[in-house]
Amino acid sequence: MEITEIKPGMRNIVTERVTMDKTAQVMGSGSMPVYATPAMLCLMEKAATELIEGLLPDGWTSVGCGIQSTHDAPSPVGGSIHAEAAVESVEGRKIIFNVSASDEHGVIGHGTHVRFAVQLDRFLEKALSRK
Repeated sequence: MEITEIKPGMRNIVTERVTMDKTAQVMGSGSMPVYATPAMLCLMEKAATELIEGLLPDGWTSVGCGIQSTHDAPSPVGGSIHAEAAVESVEGRKIIFNVSASDEHGVIGHGTHVRFAVQLDRFLEKALSRK
């Protein structure tokens, strides 16, 4: 399968509020009531997923297979987080993104995320065979 609709430079931004359920304290990734690293990584993945999902052929989706990111600044409950994903390259079914997250005061994290385009039915069949 050749991916022709997804091009380097394409971008998407998603936003969410920092709520208590997205804090390190509640998610178990730390003891502080600030935006959790797992929540930030999830929002970065969401930006990438939403960007390409409608551009894949029928019956295809994408799965995340790696993310490497810093988390450089804390964000308090009530703040707003914006995550951006930009396509860096497309290598066959592999799509590489530059990702970043910001709050009202600036960048709080940045890194790289990799997704693979997969046939939905085949992927689910493989997953279920692991029972």
